[in-house]
Amino acid sequence: MEDMADAPTSPGQGISGHDGPELHVALVGYGKGGEVFHAPLIDAVPGLRLSAVVTGSPERGRAAQERYPGITVYPTVADLWADAGRYEIAVVSTPNDTHAPLARAALEAGLAVVVDKPFALTAGQARELTDLADKLGRVLTVYQNRRWDADFLTLWKLIEEGALGRVHRFESRFERWRPEAKGTWRESGGVEAGAGLLYDLGPHLIDQAVNLFGPVTSVYAEIDARREGVNADDDVFLSLSHARGTRSQLWMSALSAQNGPRFRVLGNEAAFTSHGLDGQEARLTAGERPDAADWGVVPEAEWGLLGVDGRTEPVPSARGAYPEFYAGVRDAVGEGEPLPVDLHEVVHGLEIIEAARRSARTNSVVALPGR
Repeated sequence: MEDMADAPTSPGQGISGHDGPELHVALVGYGKGGEVFHAPLIDAVPGLRLSAVVTGSPERGRAAQERYPGITVYPTVADLWADAGRYEIAVVSTPNDTHAPLARAALEAGLAVVVDKPFALTAGQARELTDLADKLGRVLTVYQNRRWDADFLTLWKLIEEGALGRVHRFESRFERWRPEAKGTWRESGGVEAGAGLLYDLGPHLIDQAVNLFGPVTSVYAEIDARREGVNADDDVFLSLSHARGTRSQLWMSALSAQNGPRFRVLGNEAAFTSHGLDGQEARLTAGERPDAADWGVVPEAEWGLLGVDGRTEPVPSARGAYPEFYAGVRDAVGEGEPLPVDLHEVVHGLEIIEAARRSARTNSVVALPGR
């Protein structure tokens, strides 16, 4: 596993008991990402205030003001940059090909920046943004919320405790059954716009694998667009070889009529399996507040299994903890604490995506330079 400095924050840290100054946050984009994954978490974390939203949609602007009374709604990012002195943090939750240019503009406007995944469309863009943030002395981080999934936190603890022994294979899946395409930009757009599952779900699966098992030395990939009318990839398989010997096999698909386990992790002493997705997304989509007393609690019937066939037992699940990402942002900006998601792993994730595309194009295993 990577150094604990790069580990997810333990559940329960950082959310309550904040005594520092309140930081004002401007959210750029109020589609599903902004409305469901960012605004409620920002609003729930003490020390952060959701103060502004940028959206060109009057309907979305009204919806934001109804849910968060008192916020300012800007119709364009230019309007926000002209008023940037009112805010400390900008959150970018917009179409994928706008992430890097908007992050750059926000940094240059004097703001700390959170960027939704994918951080950028290329590793080169990501390195340029990282260098710019270092040069300007500003906080820049990436919203890798799946590091705070309940099942991932549970698996992290099991590996840290040595419950599986030496892990040699990590299987991870985000699979869905959506045989009819909806015609969104994520399906109909091209790779140059960051469309497709490899840019949508890939950053999550890759980030978890790298976070657990360290740098990747080579990649093999199968990338397909299988549904009628879809231009972007909707069925992807990646095999990653880590420098420390573990192999990660990652699946993402919109055409999975029967889903495999979310995690199947094989060690030389035991295995861990879990099924189903973390419930935090569904609760956020339903409009629930993430500061509820039972937030992130996993029912016992959904706990994963640890052991050997014939001798397995359920493992009490850690609590899912998406708000802790934003507690980490608050502490990094306000108190100089370490970033909740360090950029070097995110840049490496984009190197893996680029290698995966070369692998699928050439039907070969692609080595990552310098690994």
